[in-house]
Amino acid sequence: MSDYDGKVVLVVNTASQCGFTPQFAGLEELWNRFQDQGLAVLGFPCNQFGGQEPGDAVQIGGFCQRNYGVTFPMFEKIDVNGPDAHPLYQWLRTQKSGLLGDKVRWNFTKFLVGRDGQVIKRYGSTTKPEKIAADIERALSTSS
Repeated sequence: MSDYDGKVVLVVNTASQCGFTPQFAGLEELWNRFQDQGLAVLGFPCNQFGGQEPGDAVQIGGFCQRNYGVTFPMFEKIDVNGPDAHPLYQWLRTQKSGLLGDKVRWNFTKFLVGRDGQVIKRYGSTTKPEKIAADIERALSTSS
């Protein structure tokens, strides 16, 4: 994550076969709109919710690019909950709880991290990316 020091980061657990999958288009729009100002959108595929991300990294990347034009960084598939949860998600979950405590409830949960490395806000799956734009603008206007 040191590659993103000093940036505002939107971290999202994704899935290709989810009802929220069309949010990839909105995430890409945020990336295109704000990346030059210091935003990084980071996608982390996860198969923990309904088996909605069964593919491997090549299949996932191809799907995202082909169907939604995704150019923001997509990482290897990870767990976001449980004993094998990726350390990033272990940390994010302790910083901002959701409706069900610290566990991630479903695909497309989003965490906005400020330039200072502190989690600003957590958004549920139903929050569309365009609804986060004002929070991103505020975070980008804050110097680290």
